[in-house]
Amino acid sequence: MAGQYDLYAPRDIFDEDHIEFRNLTRDFLDKHVEGHVLEWEQNKWVPEEVIREAGEQGIFSVLVDENYGGAGLTDFRFRQIAQEEFSRYGADSLAGIISVHADIIIPYYEHLGTEEQKQKWVPGLATGELISAVAMTEPGAGSDLRGMKTTAVRDGDDWVLNGSKTFISNGMRCDLVIVAARTPDENHPQGGGITLFVVEDGMEGFSRGRKLEKIGSHAADTAELSFENVRVPDANRLGEVHKGLHSLMSHLPLERLSIAIGACAGARAALNWTIEYVTQRKAFGQPIAAFQNTQFEIAEMITKLEVSQAYVDAAVLKYNAGELTAVDAAKAKWWATDIQKDIVDRCLQLFGGYGYMMEYPIGRSYINSRVQTIYGGTNEIMKLIIGREVFGG
Repeated sequence: MAGQYDLYAPRDIFDEDHIEFRNLTRDFLDKHVEGHVLEWEQNKWVPEEVIREAGEQGIFSVLVDENYGGAGLTDFRFRQIAQEEFSRYGADSLAGIISVHADIIIPYYEHLGTEEQKQKWVPGLATGELISAVAMTEPGAGSDLRGMKTTAVRDGDDWVLNGSKTFISNGMRCDLVIVAARTPDENHPQGGGITLFVVEDGMEGFSRGRKLEKIGSHAADTAELSFENVRVPDANRLGEVHKGLHSLMSHLPLERLSIAIGACAGARAALNWTIEYVTQRKAFGQPIAAFQNTQFEIAEMITKLEVSQAYVDAAVLKYNAGELTAVDAAKAKWWATDIQKDIVDRCLQLFGGYGYMMEYPIGRSYINSRVQTIYGGTNEIMKLIIGREVFGG
């Protein structure tokens, strides 16, 4: 009766090259990820060699310029495919580590870096030899970047950096971290601005605090970072002085699109596991899938997913065409993550008591998906962005 509906049938937006890349990604997951996810979650760490192997396979360097070791493609559908496949295997933590690195951070280096900086850092970032993080959020500021208190003061050819950051993804494992800091300037009309700096592992005064204990995604490290009189050479400044806020804001749409893609991918995986489960699991002498309630639940969830996926797919094509706006990305992010949260919760219910067990991927998906409506800007912030587009301000 069930099992005939293929949630992973190729969608119209993908062509033969995408299918080939999907197969390559599955091959990597089969060899290096399958059977290890629960172990990594229990150990609260993904081994570095797995991340480097993904880099060597080109899974997260597909969009990096050929001059710096990437495939030089400009089609974000390849990264979309990777996210869908990682979710299919329940590898949420690994997907998060790679997505932060590949979709959010590498573009900062490529778009803002000087040629010297790109030659120095991007090849290593492309292969996974180097892992990077971006440090925006502070203990007292949250989503309010204008409330930032970390400072960088010019001293000759260096900048002296002081402050602290929190909730930093890849913070424990990063070799490089892009730090946003307030740069006071009495000669500037606004008294200064925000500037971005690349802090390298081992710089004196740079330290990592706690590896934060999260509800989910335990194998993906999240950390507190401290900067105490860290001397950062001006050669490590990324982008123009005082223009960092604009740089951060201009990169947020891609970050939010990536989160929306991950949300649809996570919901699709949850539905796939659930359809398989209710087809095989019996109650009162028949498969759970035979009950009307089960069929209604699955029908509603599939429809919600496909409607959401259509919007996100369209947003990816807009991004490829250089037409994705901040409002488009905000809509995709809040809608897809809310839908994911709803679908995963309802799927877990259909698993019954087994859904509450951590050895089942649906249980891990349930706790991992909760952060989706929070990071990258809370969904309340997304609604503010959309509302301001409607009403101005």
